[in-house]
Amino acid sequence: MTPAVTPSPDNAPHDTVGSRDLSAGQASGSSTVGALGEQSVLARIFPRLPSAAAELVGPGDDAAVVFAADGRVVITTDMMIHGPDFRLAWSTPHDLGWKAAASNLADIAAMGAVPTALVVALAVPTDTPVEVLEQFADGLRDGCEAMAPGCGVVGGDLSVSSVLTIAVTALGDLQGRDPVLRSGASVGDIVAVSGVLGAAAEGLQLLFEGGMVEGVPDAASTAKLKLDHSAAIAAQLTPRPPIADGPAAAIAGATAMLDLSDGLAIDARRLATASGVAIDLSSAAVGGRLQLEGGEDHSLLATFPAAAALPGGFRRIGAVVEGDGLLVDGAPYDRASGWDPYVGWDGHSG
Repeated sequence: MTPAVTPSPDNAPHDTVGSRDLSAGQASGSSTVGALGEQSVLARIFPRLPSAAAELVGPGDDAAVVFAADGRVVITTDMMIHGPDFRLAWSTPHDLGWKAAASNLADIAAMGAVPTALVVALAVPTDTPVEVLEQFADGLRDGCEAMAPGCGVVGGDLSVSSVLTIAVTALGDLQGRDPVLRSGASVGDIVAVSGVLGAAAEGLQLLFEGGMVEGVPDAASTAKLKLDHSAAIAAQLTPRPPIADGPAAAIAGATAMLDLSDGLAIDARRLATASGVAIDLSSAAVGGRLQLEGGEDHSLLATFPAAAALPGGFRRIGAVVEGDGLLVDGAPYDRASGWDPYVGWDGHSG
């Protein structure tokens, strides 16, 4: 599998710098999480995190309390681990906070819900400078404010690990609507997408090609790529999925929807299987192989009744037809390339 269609840094070569990248750019004498301890670290992080509009009891007790006017809560969780999911030489701590927010907010939006709160757990090496966690918190805050205003961080956990590990749980409010599932598509529906296709995979390809020095992920080279190819690199490191279009799709009558985290081909096939139909995509509307197989865009794929007016940024890319599986221009599309954390990773980080 080539980096061009593998939407996560899974085939990257070994990098011996390890946690050195965590401290890159930090002032000498900076406090580490190991030196300060959990309570002091949390005291520096909490003020930087966004509060949630639905928050009744926030951080500081054994659990948070979040208002759920609908009486139902949409919930999802996602992990990001140094190595298979990100490289510290490529992503800043702020990037990681933003991406952790984006990937979870998109899952809530794909159910047709409005994101209300995040719970964030981190496990980090003891020599991690506290500023790294502060910048991560800033990324969470900025991501929530940009993509889901009113959604905030209501709690979490902090622990130690030799590998930087990020786990986020997101909550959402259906606002009285039924959830939009993967299983509701019907023959004759429109297939539409909101957001970019293939941009994150393009960014990853650029990082493999130009963000390395002697086979090792390199921060300086990555900084240049961010200037020369800002849109593609941002799509990979700091994706901006159209969160508001999830609830808008539900209001417009979407029959099925999901977040494009693993690639259009894989995820469209999942929707088709769940609904017991086939999805026929237009190559002219989709584009090439990157657009079909590249993952981590976190765009929204949805189906709508044929007479529906497409809301927000949704654009038509195909139709729901009789049969099963995925078609492109009427022909079966059996390639399965896309993001899979168990495929191709060499066990190293960078």
